[in-house]
Amino acid sequence: MDLNSPLFDRIRIKPTCDDPKQGTKAGARAGARTGAGAGAATAEAGCEAQGCTHPGLYRAPKGRKQEGQYWRFCIDHVRAYNAAYNYFDGMNDAAVEAYQKDAIIGHRPTWSMGMNAAAGAAEGKAKGAKGAKGSQPEAERDWAYADPLGILRANGLGGAKSRQAPQEPQRPRHSAAVRKALDIMGLDENADTAAIKAQYKTLVKRFHPDANGGDRSFEDRLRDIIRAHDVLRAAGMC
Repeated sequence: MDLNSPLFDRIRIKPTCDDPKQGTKAGARAGARTGAGAGAATAEAGCEAQGCTHPGLYRAPKGRKQEGQYWRFCIDHVRAYNAAYNYFDGMNDAAVEAYQKDAIIGHRPTWSMGMNAAAGAAEGKAKGAKGAKGSQPEAERDWAYADPLGILRANGLGGAKSRQAPQEPQRPRHSAAVRKALDIMGLDENADTAAIKAQYKTLVKRFHPDANGGDRSFEDRLRDIIRAHDVLRAAGMC
């Protein structure tokens, strides 16, 4: 390689501070830039706690309705701020509960199952038009389905049968002791006072030893009838 080639004469290099002609101006410009940048960085990174001169190296949220905005604190002041920070300060119980429910879905809007906002509005208008023409409303349609979790019913998709409250099992009119006494006397649960008295007289005459020539083989049966009658009388049925 020829180091004396004229090609090397065309190469330009950045002047250094040692250059007596360019060094003073370049150094002044660099110093000005460095000083201004250092001052801005120091001001920006300072702790914002009143009276604190430490660097503000840590961010802390400013609070509700100021999302995305932060304070700059030193390590001691950011710890104190975090310990006392309460996002829900000033909110009532209903507002806190609503916020917690929305947080489950990321505070995104929701619509009824199977439709978006536009489809829901269109369906509502269509139902209103059908009702005006005299067609049978959705709520009066006589159809039912299994909806154990109540999802369809909560979205207004239940028919007349599905919205009916489940009927409670019919309770017996009388206690177990009364039902047994009626059964012993050959009566049903609908027997009234007159029927009970008439049946009692009939059974006593039929199974009494005097009516059977002194035969005592029916005494156990007669004793059961008398006890059954006592139970019914105690229950106020005769």
